[in-house]
Amino acid sequence: MTAVTPDLGPGAPPVTLVCFDWGGVLLRIVRSFEEAVERAGLDLRPAARDPACVAARRLAAERYGVGDLETEAAFAAICAAMGDAYTPVEFARIHDAWLIEEYPGVGEVVERLLATPGVETALLSNTNDAHWRSHLPGPAGEPARFPLVARLHHRHASHLLRLRKPDEAIYRALERRTGRRGAQILFFDDLHENIAAARACGWRAERIDHTGDTAAQIERGLVAHGVWAR
Repeated sequence: MTAVTPDLGPGAPPVTLVCFDWGGVLLRIVRSFEEAVERAGLDLRPAARDPACVAARRLAAERYGVGDLETEAAFAAICAAMGDAYTPVEFARIHDAWLIEEYPGVGEVVERLLATPGVETALLSNTNDAHWRSHLPGPAGEPARFPLVARLHHRHASHLLRLRKPDEAIYRALERRTGRRGAQILFFDDLHENIAAARACGWRAERIDHTGDTAAQIERGLVAHGVWAR
């Protein structure tokens, strides 16, 4: 984690909402398309590396991430953007490989927060419908792949809000939906731009280094901002 920001002083309201990003904070994810392809057991095909194809793929993925496209249409659009280097079925494997595992220790941190009086928990994630479903039970009652998020009090995602971080509007949307605002909120994210945007909204915010012990970093932030005793 980057250097913890100092407490806002005796006049600041106490933290009553601890808000997490998902990937890179609670959930280990791949950090590039190339890594996802490798985890899916596929080869990286030349057309997928063409700069124009990369830009078109990212644009289609962004549209999916704000709910402009349903999953089937999104996968077809992303494959078309890559010149059909992969079939939609292959891309579904790549997309699924993006999510790896919940970080060690984060479940214990969340459980302790759930037992902390006067504090609620939230998620604010740039994600999409297929990834979002991984924290929910399957249609036949199969257990969720990554169940931790379902334990949080408030769960908000870009494709449901139709907004993305670091747009100020998504932070304001969470404020309206939770009834908390400004320094009442402590936010953990792994991207500099998302942390900067949260702070610009008056939130307390700490950046998590996704390559390190994310649970320990969260704990230090919770202590630094007075959520937990030293």
